[in-house]
Amino acid sequence: MSNVRTPDVKTKLPTVGTTIFTVMSALAAEKKAVNLGQGFPDFDCDPKLLEAVTRAMAAGHNQYPPMPGIAALREAIAAKIATLYGHRYDADTEITITAGATQAIITAILAVVHAGDEVVVLEPCYDSYAPNIDLAGGTVVRVPLTPGSFRPDFDKIAAAITPRTRAIIVNTPHNPSATVWTEDEMRQLEELLAPTDVLVISDEVYEHMVYTGARHESAARFPGLAARSFIVSSFGKTYHVTGWKVGYVAAPAALSTEFRKVHQFNVFTVNTPMQHALASYMADPAPYLELPAFYQHKRDLFAAGLAKTRLKLLPSAGTYFQCVDISEVSDLGESAFCQWLTSEIGVAAIPLSAFYADGFDQRVVRFCFAKKDETLQTAIDRLARL
Repeated sequence: MSNVRTPDVKTKLPTVGTTIFTVMSALAAEKKAVNLGQGFPDFDCDPKLLEAVTRAMAAGHNQYPPMPGIAALREAIAAKIATLYGHRYDADTEITITAGATQAIITAILAVVHAGDEVVVLEPCYDSYAPNIDLAGGTVVRVPLTPGSFRPDFDKIAAAITPRTRAIIVNTPHNPSATVWTEDEMRQLEELLAPTDVLVISDEVYEHMVYTGARHESAARFPGLAARSFIVSSFGKTYHVTGWKVGYVAAPAALSTEFRKVHQFNVFTVNTPMQHALASYMADPAPYLELPAFYQHKRDLFAAGLAKTRLKLLPSAGTYFQCVDISEVSDLGESAFCQWLTSEIGVAAIPLSAFYADGFDQRVVRFCFAKKDETLQTAIDRLARL
């Protein structure tokens, strides 16, 4: 078989390698460290949700659902958005069920970004955004959030918008910094985009995780943004079932039409019994309305433990992440510190530099507190050595 030719394959993502999440999770497993790196819960979802899935499967909901998702789930989502944010989407033409938020984001980008189009991303940002834009043939235009506060700088955003700008990706509550955009900031974005044809991909997967009385400012609240936005959310984040990979997109009918053209060819449909279970489970709003208090308890527990160390806590207004400044603890850069922390202290974290294309190192790392209280306490006990 020595004459068998191996075809040469030119990569479409030459700068993409093994993600920092994979690297740190593998190191955490090797060192038996508490993994506060990757953003997923280590506790179970509500048993009632699992029972709803079982009932759906037993009832025969095991074949293909409609391409945009089952009607009952789309109607429940439309009702929830109307109640919480005051904008009524048409369940038939403006809500689409997706295979998680990551699929929703790449589908939105592939639907509207053409070769040569520019897409503004605000760094630090979730690691799928830029590769998605590259795959669509677009050009990534990176605008930094203000270092330290991670607030949007609208002068810099305005300067980045050109006649070639097709879209901007906004993420609030924000991963990785745990900041939450204010109503004034959303109105500034609305005003900035008003005279343009720039679309918005609004990543709102942590919409139900806002703390200390803050309010999530969905793009749906603002007519000028709602008219140009793909709003993305995630049942996995909200109901502690990240492995189910079920999310949704709400967008005006014209945008949803383009979205569904791509959606039908990259996943076509989404897990049928999970959709039926989620539709019935959403009849009770308590699980998502109580989520802020649930996670604020965990945030406060973790923060109280970290306050006894030399790590400097940054504000955590939303998401289930806590960022800390490591300057008083170590002279190491973020990546080296995270490897040392995992190997020597037994707690895994993620460097914020992993969320910047140029690896900008501001001596800040991110922990995930979506863990059992006992998991957090074990991590706190180990971090007390710092």
